[in-house]
Amino acid sequence: MSEKGTISINAQNIMPVIKKWLYSDKDIFLREIVSNGCDAIAKYKLLALKGEAPARDDYRVDVIVDKAAGTLKITDNGIGMTEDEVVKYICQVAFSGAEEFLKQYKSDEGENGGIIGHFGLGFYSAFMVSSRVEIDSLSWREGAQSVHWSSEDGMSYELSASDKADVGTCITLHLNDDEKEFLEKYTVRSVLDKYCAFMPVPIFLSEVKAPEDKKDESAGGDAEDKPEAQSEEKPEQINDVNPLWLKRPADCTDEEYRAFYHKVFHDYEEPLFWIHLNAEYPFNLKGILYFPKIKNEFSASEGQVKLYSNQVFVADNIKEIIPEFLLLLKGVVDCPDLPLNVSRSFLQNDGYVKKLSAYITRKVADRLVTEFNTKREDYQKYWDDIHPFVKYGCIRDEKFYDRVKDALLFKTVDGEYLTLKEYGDRNYKDDKKIIFYTSDPKRQAQMVKLYRDQDTDVVVLDTLIDNNFISFMEYGGKEGMTFKRVDASMEGLTETGESDEDTRKALEEKFRKALKQPDLTVRLEKFRTGELPAMITVEEQSRRFSEMAKQWGNGMAMPEQRALVLNAAHPLIEYLKTADTDSDMTEMVCNQVLDLAEMSRQTLDPERMVAFLSRSNKLLTILCDAEKK
Repeated sequence: MSEKGTISINAQNIMPVIKKWLYSDKDIFLREIVSNGCDAIAKYKLLALKGEAPARDDYRVDVIVDKAAGTLKITDNGIGMTEDEVVKYICQVAFSGAEEFLKQYKSDEGENGGIIGHFGLGFYSAFMVSSRVEIDSLSWREGAQSVHWSSEDGMSYELSASDKADVGTCITLHLNDDEKEFLEKYTVRSVLDKYCAFMPVPIFLSEVKAPEDKKDESAGGDAEDKPEAQSEEKPEQINDVNPLWLKRPADCTDEEYRAFYHKVFHDYEEPLFWIHLNAEYPFNLKGILYFPKIKNEFSASEGQVKLYSNQVFVADNIKEIIPEFLLLLKGVVDCPDLPLNVSRSFLQNDGYVKKLSAYITRKVADRLVTEFNTKREDYQKYWDDIHPFVKYGCIRDEKFYDRVKDALLFKTVDGEYLTLKEYGDRNYKDDKKIIFYTSDPKRQAQMVKLYRDQDTDVVVLDTLIDNNFISFMEYGGKEGMTFKRVDASMEGLTETGESDEDTRKALEEKFRKALKQPDLTVRLEKFRTGELPAMITVEEQSRRFSEMAKQWGNGMAMPEQRALVLNAAHPLIEYLKTADTDSDMTEMVCNQVLDLAEMSRQTLDPERMVAFLSRSNKLLTILCDAEKK
């Protein structure tokens, strides 16, 4: 036996769910009601375009705050509704009048004619904040009668005649006692600025002034004046119906781009540059992405990419469509075809969204390459600001790296900016693709000087992202290069030739005993410069692992593979070759040599610095006494 049927939904059960869980933010009710007003006007425009309704040019949505009455009114002069349409569209939850309308009418200017809503649930968001909702509406149809609808819970309603005389719809929200914040004009303005700042229909905000309010605002008002009736202040338009991103890039000036940036993001710094997205195929996509000045501590910096659908704000920084590394930027992206769910706030995770995200990433990468190829001098000026973003993008998205790799720059200690190829052409030797870098040009200045004396370029990699970027370039970049910090080895800084192993072992024994470090590794090399008695080298990979353990704070002991490299040609090392292993002078000189080598790569800890200064004073005293004799 089989049976087919239709699942029924009980309004008393579903309405509490809609009121509590349908929307992520309570203030979104205002966006939904205003959006519905814009939809009603978009429908009227389509009818007027086809000659079925009188043409007009005074379209608008008004939001009116009446604190004394405890109401918020949203009116529009759009298509309006008949009694039958109110019953059909309002009294059936999730019945979309927009969907039915679009089946009957097609726009010559676009598939949806600018109509925003498709789910039929937006109106019911009003019950999240209202104890009673009223609708007064008059349809555009000739001979139509105005209608009044009222409900206290969204489940039962009353329908009657209305005295509304002009075509359109007025929705009156009687706000709950605990939602009185929405009776403050400042709060309402903030919500409209957030969600409706660029809606395609003029939106006006005004406030009904009570008699006492007017009296307070009157200069020298007489307390004996007779009370006046309430009056509505002059409405103020709060939105820009033609935002900059809808214009063709060729029609926009640099001044307009900068002004838009300051207005939308309240950032008084100048943006570095911007990308104007303007595509109709394969996506209907428009927008502007700005590159702000990014602090080197990029992990603490987050931009703001606002997502719109048909000029209606959806959300900030939605990672499904804006890749995570692009969220360091600031900008707006408007895609009318976004597959949103019923709350208009979250994207359905489908192939369309992934393709859209990849498209935006590709456009950003292409713009960076264009900037590098056509405006390299300017590109180099703001490389210090954008390089954390670019490097992060390379790490997160290998396709992004493939597109921008020729525009990656490495800043040298001399202030030059070199591409990977340019660095290689000047520095690669014997088929060894080694990039020498410093993570702290000041502290590692002595080691940097050794390389610069050999005409080897040293690049600066001193930001938080650089450790990860180095690893990516070595293992993910597929370029076959190796990065070595200037204190990782003495490669290219010493003379070639055989070393005296017996002398090395003797010196190693003296240093181990004097420093009380039995595992110390000592090497003996002839430096190409005779200035330094010794250098400390730390094997690159062991140092990276050690720094990673410190960064993540997991308590793991990751020993570094260190070596003390002695300059065989330096007088101090010549002295130590024959010095008495057990003498106090040998101990002091060994410690002094080690500390000087350590100071050339990093600062000594306080205790060790005190000992170094005390020892230096003793050695100077001994030297002075020897001179006197």
